[in-house]
Amino acid sequence: MTTPLALLAFMMAWSVASCRNETPESVVTVPRPPQIAPDYAGIVVPPNIAPLNFVIREPGRKYQARIHCAAGETIEVVSKTGEIAIPPNRWRDLLTRNAGKELYVDVFVKTPAGTWSQFETIINTIAAEKIDPYLVYRYMTPSSYAGKPLRICQRNLESFKEETLVDTKSFGEGCVHCHSFIGNSPDKILIGMRHSSLPSATLYGHEGRVDKIGTKLGYTAWHPSGKIVAYSINDVRQFFHSARTEIHDVVDLDSAIFYYDIAEAKIKTAPALADKQRLETYPGWTPDGKVLYFCSAPLLWPATETVPPARYREVKYDLMRISYDVETDRWGPLETVLSAGKTGRSILLPRVSPDGRFLLFCMAEYGCFPIFAPTSDLYLMDLRTGAYRPLPINSEYAEAWHSWSSNSRWIAFSSKREGGVFTRPFISHIDADGQPAKPFLLPQRSPSFYDSCYCVYNMPELVTGPVPVDPKALVRAITGSAQIHVDSITGATPKTKAADDGGRKTEDRRPEAVVAP
Repeated sequence: MTTPLALLAFMMAWSVASCRNETPESVVTVPRPPQIAPDYAGIVVPPNIAPLNFVIREPGRKYQARIHCAAGETIEVVSKTGEIAIPPNRWRDLLTRNAGKELYVDVFVKTPAGTWSQFETIINTIAAEKIDPYLVYRYMTPSSYAGKPLRICQRNLESFKEETLVDTKSFGEGCVHCHSFIGNSPDKILIGMRHSSLPSATLYGHEGRVDKIGTKLGYTAWHPSGKIVAYSINDVRQFFHSARTEIHDVVDLDSAIFYYDIAEAKIKTAPALADKQRLETYPGWTPDGKVLYFCSAPLLWPATETVPPARYREVKYDLMRISYDVETDRWGPLETVLSAGKTGRSILLPRVSPDGRFLLFCMAEYGCFPIFAPTSDLYLMDLRTGAYRPLPINSEYAEAWHSWSSNSRWIAFSSKREGGVFTRPFISHIDADGQPAKPFLLPQRSPSFYDSCYCVYNMPELVTGPVPVDPKALVRAITGSAQIHVDSITGATPKTKAADDGGRKTEDRRPEAVVAP
């Protein structure tokens, strides 16, 4: 992912940093913080995060950074380019020794006139709680054509090691999407796939092997028991605007929620999850598996209406929930948790913290696709009281696609706050009272990496370890026949066939399914 130019600059900075440091004997104090990129100032960092390498954006001919804490040795880095590449082993030792304490960064710049300037000390905090050590995400070009290249990657957050789980280049034009896990465990993974010449399907990685399930899943949520998977089927259509900052837009012409029984290889649903007059999407379970949250909006157009429908800006989703007993496979009554009528906004992507305390979700002006909505912000609901609020870490651009760490103290989310064009992964600490810390950008080995990165990050998921699936097995499963054939017995729900048009529904609106009580 690192460009040759960025790699060369990094190597130059590292070679200088390895030399004997020049300690400024006399300095002029500058009464402001230094300009650095990424903005790693005033943040809370995990004690197990990779070095936060950065660039000093101040004019000068030599640069020095001193990184120190209450305990451990001071790290000093000198650079002729302004790129500060921190030695990983010394960084790791410093953070480990000082978990729960403050981290200081002193920046010195040798001006063109030959004098040294010292800026105000950057003060960060090292959290006591670790973050899950892996992040799984889609990495792709921001282009809008169907065959755009993309990869599903896993990144070790404790280092800079990134591995590709599946690359669409390995099987021709196609798409892999909607990766999901049981909680934060990497042991089981589901990945949706579609291809111009292959039937859409779902890859199921488990126990070191990959099976191919002969049906497509949409936005997916594993039940904590691992027995069933709730998912949506969505007739998603993209369209474009010609005169606004975000030209992309998305409408969901029809959608419903189903669930897949792993042992029986059957698709099921319930009347409350597949109402023909509603659009249901974005399922998310509570940690105990007793409640399913999801989003639902009224269907405002006939099946024959053109794209985009005339009333697409009127679609606003309510936050719903429904109880479930996995042992008896029975559903309870449907509840409205928060209505769009009350908020005036569309509620999307509910995710419950692993400790069951908080619900994190998005709200946007309208619609179903928050990453293309500059108005999309993150909100947090206290599930003990029902009170909710926008998080103070929101920006003027879109925030979306969030996930929790297994200890409920960290979130990872996608944001376009770096200019509104490219989606980047950010991390924020959440304390026991639900208060977030200033987000920080996913660190890279080259501190200038994002300056020349023209790809976007999507659906960052925090997991407790590497995914134990061979990438070659994923490709073999994509190109091979389905090993798991799905039994979709028709019940009393809308009796319509699931059409396969590259991952979208057409006039055949919903798949056949067993109806559960």
